[in-house]
Amino acid sequence: MAIPRVVIVGRPNVGKSSIFNWLDGRRLAVVDDMAGVTRDRQATLIEHDDRFFELVDTGGMGIEDVDNLTKLVEQQIEAGIDEADVLLFVVDTKTGLTPLDEKVAERLRKIEKPILLLANKADHAGLDNSALEFHRLGRGWLIPISTKENRNKQQLFDEIFERLPDTQPDEGETDAPRMKLTIVGRRNVGKSTFVNTLAQAQRMIVSEVAGTTRDSVDVHFNLDGHKFIAIDTPGLRRNKSIRTNIDFYGFHRAQRSIRRADVSLLFFDCMESISKVDKQLAHYIEQQFKPCIFVVNKWDKVAGQVPTERWVRYLRENFPTMAYCPIAFITGQSGKNMKALLNHAQMLFKQSQTRVPTAMINKLLQAALQQQQPPLYMNRRPKIYFGSQIGTTPPTLILMCNIPQGFPPSYQRYLINVCRDNLPFGEVPIKLYLQKRESQDVSNREKKSSDEILE
Repeated sequence: MAIPRVVIVGRPNVGKSSIFNWLDGRRLAVVDDMAGVTRDRQATLIEHDDRFFELVDTGGMGIEDVDNLTKLVEQQIEAGIDEADVLLFVVDTKTGLTPLDEKVAERLRKIEKPILLLANKADHAGLDNSALEFHRLGRGWLIPISTKENRNKQQLFDEIFERLPDTQPDEGETDAPRMKLTIVGRRNVGKSTFVNTLAQAQRMIVSEVAGTTRDSVDVHFNLDGHKFIAIDTPGLRRNKSIRTNIDFYGFHRAQRSIRRADVSLLFFDCMESISKVDKQLAHYIEQQFKPCIFVVNKWDKVAGQVPTERWVRYLRENFPTMAYCPIAFITGQSGKNMKALLNHAQMLFKQSQTRVPTAMINKLLQAALQQQQPPLYMNRRPKIYFGSQIGTTPPTLILMCNIPQGFPPSYQRYLINVCRDNLPFGEVPIKLYLQKRESQDVSNREKKSSDEILE
């Protein structure tokens, strides 16, 4: 399973970023008395008692952004809520219950996810009674905390882990998971024709299921005994052409569909040049660590005239950081090569769920370090003590090292490429975390054998 995700939400100025820093033990998020400092989501990996989760900070709910970015801030908040396994709803004990707190609680009533209600700034036990008024919100188990005085941190961790999903599959679970396939691209690249052809192809049973008003349409179908969900999305235009709410929410729905999907199909028209919209979509897919296939559609129009190698080279030049993505050439109207495309999507889905032994990862890391040492950092040599896989979908690796900041992005890319070339997830994104661990802490780990430590 993917690493569980815990998302912090609440109105502005209740201390969300302070809690983010407090739980991580580092000053990562900017903390300021001015409302609206946090806009984008910020995430970090939390390790506590040998368990992991991703902690996500979000902007203040209900704020009017001074730079007219309210819609985008809200979009980031909604994305965080969509992806959350547990929500931390933060309120301010000293300020007390406000109308905006009630609006946030009303919004969260529609969310069927575990919620912990954190009464922040309860700096001493005498303020706990003041925090009781937040029971009126009716959302989540109430925990008075204080980042300033370090109150009830262990209780908060205990409550979080109690609510996180079990990372092991249920016993007796035998049905193969149903792959969700999202189809994205700018206007007139043939997405709807592709979906319509799915409905007409042999050995496929298709039914359309309308999603919520802010979702795209889900198309359920069977192929050779395997169940799929194809998520059809509206065609997109350049940002400067987005003038109406319909256009804005069309882009919003496409992004949400990418987040929901297991594999993304990014469509291109072989008769058109790559556009800014294509690059925005690809960047978002990459940000979300989603397996992706570049689909060059309408290939019948240029077959025999343009070699496939030319489009392959064109795509690789425009998307150099996604060189691992396979490329498919199809004709959506006739269905040519569509079954091969779906089979390849299944392969990526399986790759993203693959788990490899720790010993294999450490053997590979040892060879990679011998081949190319990381550069010196402040006259010190960064070291990797050991690595392991802590999650799937996407494959997530953690490397315990002495100086995490000593590994530049170029060296991290080198390590990821080594893993991609030698581990069974060569065509899907890999998430890499570097975690600080002193060598003496490593040697004291009872669960690690000597051959898993990289000197």
